[in-house]
Amino acid sequence: MDAEQPQSGDAEFRSVIVPPGLDRQRADRVIAVLAKVPRSIARAFVDDGLVTLGGKPVQPADRVSAGDELRMPINAADDTVVPDSTVEFEVLYDDADLAVINKPPGLVVHRGAGNRAGTLVNGLVARYPAIVGVGENPRWGIVHRLDRDTSGAMMVALTNRAHAALSKQIKTREVHRHYTTLVGGLFPIERGTIDAPIGRDPGAATKMAVLVDGKFARTHYRRVAEWPSSNVSLVEVQLETGRTHQIRVHMAAIDHAVVGDSLYRSGPDPVGCPRMFLHAHRLEFVHPFTGEALAIDAPLAPDLQAVLNQLTD
Repeated sequence: MDAEQPQSGDAEFRSVIVPPGLDRQRADRVIAVLAKVPRSIARAFVDDGLVTLGGKPVQPADRVSAGDELRMPINAADDTVVPDSTVEFEVLYDDADLAVINKPPGLVVHRGAGNRAGTLVNGLVARYPAIVGVGENPRWGIVHRLDRDTSGAMMVALTNRAHAALSKQIKTREVHRHYTTLVGGLFPIERGTIDAPIGRDPGAATKMAVLVDGKFARTHYRRVAEWPSSNVSLVEVQLETGRTHQIRVHMAAIDHAVVGDSLYRSGPDPVGCPRMFLHAHRLEFVHPFTGEALAIDAPLAPDLQAVLNQLTD
C-alpha cells in the first residue's frame, strides 16, 4: 500500500535551520529527520512542492548545507529534548570536546517510540547544555549506542568537530570496544573469532540474525573463566564492527547465548541473572585533537558483579 499523500492544507509549516550534523545530506533525508516522518512521506512532501529553500521548491536529491533555512511541513509533536537532571550516569572522562560515561542498565540512550523522556540524552543535555546541536536531534552527542539493558562505557561528542572525528574513527574501526559477558556453555578453546554477516531477521522485526546477505560483522572473544557446574562461561569480547545486537547475535549463533537475554536465548536462566549479562568494560581510542591514547574502564555493574560473586562462592 502506498503512503498517504500529504496535502498543503493538512500540514503545519515551520522554518527549520539545517543542523551541522546534516550538512551536505540529501534533502529528502534531512526532511525525514527534521519532520520525524518516514522517508517516503518526506519524498511526497518534496514531490508536492511543499518544501522550499529560499522560496524555491527543493528536489529530493538536492544537497542542503548546515545553516540553510527550509520551510517545510513538520509534525505537531514538540521536537525539543528537555533537560532532565534526574537521569543519573557516571562520567568516567570528559574534556572540552568529548566525554565517556558509564551508562547504567535499563536506561534508553535516546528518544524513540514510547521513550520521549527520561533518556540518556535528556540527562546529557542537563549536564552539558552546549551539546544541543551536536549531531542530529534527538540524538545530540551520540556517536554510538548501547542497548537499553547493556551497561558500561559509552563515548559522547560534546562538539561538532568531535562528533565528526569520533564518528569517523568508529567507521574506520579505530575505536576498540571491549565487553564482558556471561554466556551459556563451555568453550573448548580459549580464543576465537566469529565472522558472520548480520541483518534484520525476516521473521521478527525486533530481532537481528546471521544472514548470507547481511552486513559484514566480526567479533573476537576470549574465555576468562568458566563454571562447569552451572554450564556458563565468562567471556571478554572485542567488537571489530558495530552491528545492532552484534554480540548477542554472534554468541547465540555459536550456541553460547548471553545469559539473561530473553530475545536470543531460550531455556531457563542457569544463574538467576537479573538482566542480560552484558557490560561495556573498556573503550580504547586516540583523542582526535590531542593525540593522546586513551583507555577508559567502566567497573562491572553491581548487579552483574553480584552474579559473579554467587558463582565463585
